[in-house]
Amino acid sequence: MNLISKIENKDAIIAIVGLGYVGIPLALIYVEAGFKVVGIDIDKEKVNSLNNGLSYIEHIKSNRIKSAISSGFKATSDFAVIKNVDAVIICVPTPLNTYREPDLSFVLNTTRALVPFLKNDTIISLESTTYPGTTEEELKPIIEEAGFIVGENIYLTFSPEREDPGNEIYNTKTIPKICGGVTKNCLEVGVKLYSKVLDSVVPVSSTRVAEMTKLLENIHRAVNIGLVNEMKIIADKMDIDIHEVIRAAATKPFGFVPYFPGPGIGGHCIPIDPFYLTWKAREFGFHTRFIELAGEINDSMPVWVIDKVIFALNQVSKPVKGSKILLLGIAYKKNVDDMRESPSVIMMEKLRDLGAEISYSDPHVPIFPKMRHHKFDLTSVNLTQNELQKFDLVILATNHDAFDYKLIKNESKLIVDTRGIFQGDDPKIIKA
Repeated sequence: MNLISKIENKDAIIAIVGLGYVGIPLALIYVEAGFKVVGIDIDKEKVNSLNNGLSYIEHIKSNRIKSAISSGFKATSDFAVIKNVDAVIICVPTPLNTYREPDLSFVLNTTRALVPFLKNDTIISLESTTYPGTTEEELKPIIEEAGFIVGENIYLTFSPEREDPGNEIYNTKTIPKICGGVTKNCLEVGVKLYSKVLDSVVPVSSTRVAEMTKLLENIHRAVNIGLVNEMKIIADKMDIDIHEVIRAAATKPFGFVPYFPGPGIGGHCIPIDPFYLTWKAREFGFHTRFIELAGEINDSMPVWVIDKVIFALNQVSKPVKGSKILLLGIAYKKNVDDMRESPSVIMMEKLRDLGAEISYSDPHVPIFPKMRHHKFDLTSVNLTQNELQKFDLVILATNHDAFDYKLIKNESKLIVDTRGIFQGDDPKIIKA
């Protein structure tokens, strides 16, 4: 097979479509392994930034982008470059619509945009998380309508992304890669494509298995986070510190994996992916009760925190309206700049609707970014003694390592702690 030979010799040209938290690290891995890579994104600001050697993702340094450019990497919004490539890896968003149903528009529009430029002996690999059947039921027909035969002159795989921004132990290269093909030939090419740049590739029997694998991984986390969030509420009513309970339970060397509660769940995966399976399960007359219950609990957490804010302010005879409230951390998890689906933003909006004066501090998000459904004209507050003393209440929403927790504890008037950072009893600290 000529394509396998080109990949083996690193003569294959790779196109990465979607230059975000998944696409950029993958593009850099291929460039650094010696492949020629082109990046495609419809966002011209991203394209211009990359071509100028500038990274817009905190944990990816600009010097890596500049090095990739010097090695021939180029970003573009023109899908016509597809006619010159041998492999297309699709890393575009798969959000939910307003009815919590899968929105495959980015994936399908991308596939339709690249098909006119495809040539024989090309592999297309989808990495965007989706429901089982998407690759074969949605992408394969679009490709074959253009005259290609999947498995013979075009190859189609699904290989779910497993990115974990901010993880200092595992990265794109070292995280094992699941790969499923529409046919055996597709799988053979897909495994070769990824094994040339990644430490480990795990082949599975079909694209459906690969699609379900990614959903199981994220549903496992969503359900366990939902469980511990519910346990947090029970423990709170019993005047028990759930974080102390979890730390104690985690001393058991088998049979227990610690999950920690918080103000909700964020990121592109955990709040969204489980509902792809929920939607698909309806086709088979099955009601995914565990998944939906976990989603319901996790979605309720920002409101739980707001109730704690109201309680804390009532204790000092203050209404929410007119109170100055500072959120510490608006990224969805610690030590990253990723704002996708962050529960902090939900809390900010709810407090703003209640009349509070909202500010935030996040060393990883200096300016509140442009978001599809949320808007704040704010910049990060620099945490000092004088600044902290200006606020009636501080919400610890995301526990970044960069925060000076001693300063926060000493200088804040009231603290609502959603992460269990502050231990012991202190009347000005309300655990949420």
